[in-house]
Amino acid sequence: MVTVDLKAAAEAWLSEDPDPDTRAELQALLDSGDTTELADRFAGTLEFGTAGLRGAVGAGSNRMNRVVVIRAAAGLAAYLKSKGLTSGPVLIGYDARHKSDIFAQDTAAVIRGAGLDAVLLDRPTPTPVVAFGIRHLHAVAGVVVTASHNPPQDNGYKVYLGDGSQIVPPADAEIAAAIAAVGPLAEVPRGDDWQTTGDDLLNAYLDRIARLVPADAPRELKVAYTPLHGVGRALVEAAVARAGFAIPQVVASQADPDPDFPTVSFPNPEEPGAIDAALELARSMGADIAVANDPDADRCAVAVPDTAADGGWRMLRGDELGALLGEFLLAPGPNGVAACSIVSSSLLGKIAASYGVRYVETLTGFKWIGRVPELVFGYEEALGYCVDPEAVKDKDGVSTLVRVLQLAAQAKAAGRTLLDLLDDLAVKHGLHATDQLSVRVDDLSLIAQAMERLRATPPATLGDYTVERIDDLSQGSESLPPTDGLRYTLSDGARVVVRPSGTEPKLKCYLEVVVPVSTDAADARRRAGENLSGIKQTLSTALGL
Repeated sequence: MVTVDLKAAAEAWLSEDPDPDTRAELQALLDSGDTTELADRFAGTLEFGTAGLRGAVGAGSNRMNRVVVIRAAAGLAAYLKSKGLTSGPVLIGYDARHKSDIFAQDTAAVIRGAGLDAVLLDRPTPTPVVAFGIRHLHAVAGVVVTASHNPPQDNGYKVYLGDGSQIVPPADAEIAAAIAAVGPLAEVPRGDDWQTTGDDLLNAYLDRIARLVPADAPRELKVAYTPLHGVGRALVEAAVARAGFAIPQVVASQADPDPDFPTVSFPNPEEPGAIDAALELARSMGADIAVANDPDADRCAVAVPDTAADGGWRMLRGDELGALLGEFLLAPGPNGVAACSIVSSSLLGKIAASYGVRYVETLTGFKWIGRVPELVFGYEEALGYCVDPEAVKDKDGVSTLVRVLQLAAQAKAAGRTLLDLLDDLAVKHGLHATDQLSVRVDDLSLIAQAMERLRATPPATLGDYTVERIDDLSQGSESLPPTDGLRYTLSDGARVVVRPSGTEPKLKCYLEVVVPVSTDAADARRRAGENLSGIKQTLSTALGL
């Protein structure tokens, strides 16, 4: 039986909801008396944080819907006005997920109703276009309606401020407070006279990417590509062509945007099987390289021929591509700073030092990496790369893809491969091998309990390595704000970081070992794999999950 309080909350919601789809959905739940589902939908309010909003699309305060989005937009507008940030427009973009276009239009209407200028992109577009456009158009803020690589049922709301970086504390809490202060939805003013932008902004973005590749750079390369049913294809094809490369062959079954992502179980190129179709295409066409974007094209994945791998191809780990791009972009010794997150490989720091480039570590997420002063290159192991920080202070899967093609074509012209370049780095700096242990849970309290166990009973060894130091990241430091996590410094340069995911119900553990290499990188990789496996086994036991 539906309780009085639950029924009242649902009926109050129905009275405000402008969306006939979610009204019908909620009414059906009331009519059926589905107490469990109703309780979940009204268990609280979808929390606005440093990742903005993200959740399943549906009716209720604990879902992504027009009511939640209108309130979020009203809160953002109130925040901007309270800070005097009114001298430029709010740029609004969106991907091709369910209701993304509607949520974006609602945002533009609310921003205009608040007396601020709003500029809405005229088509579903990769997230980095907005990060670029904020600075290009001198916007005071930006919004992207996207859930990135989350499951099909999700959508989200990502907020940037006028520097082109994602929000960080205290802005997130201040915007959340402004959202909480929004009154009845009927009292939120809305306008319909926002501006739209399309080709002009996209051309400026594409021209910027094209200029990254020198005129005399090699460009001979056969490429297979998949946008994973996302919004990357059109811009990737245009960017690649403007940079002078042959347009990639695209996986036909994944070429067009589709919010249901019908050919993959999880639309994240990191997930097992997600790029299988791209690898099949690459094999059939004799490609030199296979590349993939996630659905909003802010991440880039790369696979290469490898005779030692099943099927003759393997995807590079995020840290491997980060090291390759780091070596490529830092070798000229730019005057600036290289950065990666604390869960990424320590190899980038050694590469930077070898070229006299300053290096810093940040907390996980491009909201931290993108705002590093004087950044010249930044990355995180989850396939996010910033290869042109002057233009895009965020991860950008389109410009990264073009940079990868430039590097691969240069290697091919010299009779080498990306794997050869990785071997060079292993000989120079030692083989830095990374892996993850990730545990998905249905009950979030299990993650808190696991972290509590690790703090109460810290391991003395992990695999064959001695734990030499433990940093409780929740305490913060001179260089890092506090965050829930533990960092273990192990013997022989190894390390482990354990942290709850910020966007998924997962506990994530990031492992790294360093194995010296003389000439045989293959043997070092075998030994590194064994060492990582040993760490995984003992860490699994310590977690108790």
